[in-house]
Amino acid sequence: MEFSQEIFLNKLAQTTDAPYLLTIERAEGIYLYTPDGKRYTDLISGIGVSNIGHRHPKVLEAIQKQIDKHLHVMVYGEFIQAAPNLLAQKITSLLPASLNCCYFVNSGTEANEGALKLAKRYTGRHEIVSFRKSYHGSTHGSMSVSGNEIKKQAFRPLLPDVRFIEFNVMSDLEQITTATACVIVETIQGDAGVRIPSREYIQALRKRCDETGALLILDEIQCGMGRTGTLFAFEQFGIVPDILTTAKAFGGGLPIGAFISDKRIMQSLTHDPMLGHITTFGGNPVCCASALATLQVIEEEKLLEQVEAKGKLFEQLLRHPLIKEVRRFGLMFAIDFDSAERVNRIVEQAKQRGIITYWFLSHPYSFRIAPPLTITEEQIKESCAAILQAIDNA
Repeated sequence: MEFSQEIFLNKLAQTTDAPYLLTIERAEGIYLYTPDGKRYTDLISGIGVSNIGHRHPKVLEAIQKQIDKHLHVMVYGEFIQAAPNLLAQKITSLLPASLNCCYFVNSGTEANEGALKLAKRYTGRHEIVSFRKSYHGSTHGSMSVSGNEIKKQAFRPLLPDVRFIEFNVMSDLEQITTATACVIVETIQGDAGVRIPSREYIQALRKRCDETGALLILDEIQCGMGRTGTLFAFEQFGIVPDILTTAKAFGGGLPIGAFISDKRIMQSLTHDPMLGHITTFGGNPVCCASALATLQVIEEEKLLEQVEAKGKLFEQLLRHPLIKEVRRFGLMFAIDFDSAERVNRIVEQAKQRGIITYWFLSHPYSFRIAPPLTITEEQIKESCAAILQAIDNA
């Protein structure tokens, strides 16, 4: 009964007519296990969440220690608690000096919602600039600034005063003006199929925001937390955002997000009106303890130093005449084929071989690979051999 497909399909709300329908009983490292013991290699990290693998021992230890103290005790921003204090101290120590103040929330879309509100409140402006093909979340505000029109149309009206420009096109930056409250952009567009901007473009974007007084929000919910080989992808482009958003892998498997900015900017949410942004479960102490342990694991196990070599090994091994293009940044891949139908067949064939890959919402003729950063060379070789077999049989 506990693994009943009927209950799953009828008592739990569905997101598609064709869910992946894999039954999982437990997980460990890069592997997921079914009730009958079949093992699957998780090459997508639960869609960008399990960057240090599933159930890392140090994360479990940190969670247990916090559970032994207390769970939720008060809404965000009122009580002083050790776990959020320590997490804020740690994450800001790893970031540039201007990213010194954290607001912890429950998810990526909430982080972006808070960032948008913060930018409008601080600047007193209304216009938001975002990018075509972008994805920032599924709640109303985040959907409003996401660039997939097919996903948005049924839910209009959405936020007004949102302008969309082309990603990595210099001339479009002129559309950022003194009326713009903020520009929100994924440092690397994930759902669009791993679209990587030039360094020159990102620096020009930063300059244009400086010239107009618009705040630059970098959404690193998917590309952050070591995925590209630095803790955050913006570190590789020579800029610093005004507001950074993070989630997914931030919690080590538990739900937590954050928007991070300068204390001077953040202070604007405390007055006119007071409680300008509130959340009941933001800064949950168990999630904060898990996130702190995750940051410590990334540091102690030197995972960032291994990302590029592992990414290159994948790229070297995944050679096949049917592959049209591979886009990669660190351990973040989009692999293009000639049709969405072929991608669906490859994903299914890979599943039959015990390999979990997935597609992109906004780019259906690619499939994604984004394994835990802890994956070994041998595991990469085994996974790539199975993927090539899946391509052959698709």
